[in-house]
Amino acid sequence: MPSFAAVRLPSVLGLILLSVAFARTTDRRAQLVPHFAPGVTLRYSIETRTTSNEHTISPVESNEGGGPFKQTTSFVVRLDVLALLQTTQTAANFVRFRATFEKSHADSAVGASAPEPSPLGSSFDDSIDQLEGRSFEFTIGPDGQIASVKGLEEITTNREAAERAISWITVLSSAGSVPRERVEIGQKWKSDKALTGLPLSDVIWRTESSYLREEPCAAPAGVNDPKDSGPPAQSQEDCAVILTRFEISRRGSEHSDATPDDYRRNGLRTSGKWTGSGQSLNSVSLVSGFLVSSSQTATQDMDYEIVSAASGSAIHQVGRTTTQTEISLIVAPAQPAS
Repeated sequence: MPSFAAVRLPSVLGLILLSVAFARTTDRRAQLVPHFAPGVTLRYSIETRTTSNEHTISPVESNEGGGPFKQTTSFVVRLDVLALLQTTQTAANFVRFRATFEKSHADSAVGASAPEPSPLGSSFDDSIDQLEGRSFEFTIGPDGQIASVKGLEEITTNREAAERAISWITVLSSAGSVPRERVEIGQKWKSDKALTGLPLSDVIWRTESSYLREEPCAAPAGVNDPKDSGPPAQSQEDCAVILTRFEISRRGSEHSDATPDDYRRNGLRTSGKWTGSGQSLNSVSLVSGFLVSSSQTATQDMDYEIVSAASGSAIHQVGRTTTQTEISLIVAPAQPAS
């Protein structure tokens, strides 16, 4: 399976944390603050479609004629809020979750013009399918970053499947960058975050979000009668519509030293570029603060070289990945008994 998946895009939990608890006020402003409680349960449908066209050029291999690699993953994830935790350093809560894959499936395919497909594709698909019915736990800090993961290694040993299984919580969780004060329609906010784990250093994820409007929330998927051929039902709640645009770029010149420390320690030097852009449109309940729906698109381009300082041998990697993700609340949140 192609390796062009180092940057995982924000998916369901990052989006939930982006938008949790929009508290309505008399002046029509909303406050973006976490509002989870033990016993709350959320279910989301998450479908991601990825097309990657990657070429590796080295002294022993040239895949310049390879065709696109396509992959679709579909999850139904149940999120149970287990506990709210505090530390002595801050009064803000850490939130402990259990994630259960109620449904999990993947399909991978290589274009007809590509070289013979790697068995990694089928291995990935099997590993994703085997997640169904399995659970793991994780904790999110008040800054929106993942603080701990427990049990993931027990439900899959496939590295790519493990990355996909947590891709919706591990990268670019936006809770730490949203305004602490109340926001109003038309307001914008920005954030920058360094990306790690790439073959290039100083790569930045820059976002700009806009509070576009309020509108009636669509009813959670699965609530409508499937025999109903009319327009989608609307709930009695209003939703905030948030548009987020992002870009990925690297600080400094394309020709400046881009070698991360871990590569340098292994006698390697890297150079090149890694760029990207995209957007998401999110609908968030102003009553409960939970994500109702999200539609995301993204494109990433890479062109980098890894050189051995000792031998001078090099690998040149070129590729493009496009991703589309659809997220829907499929069951109304179950609130704890009073």
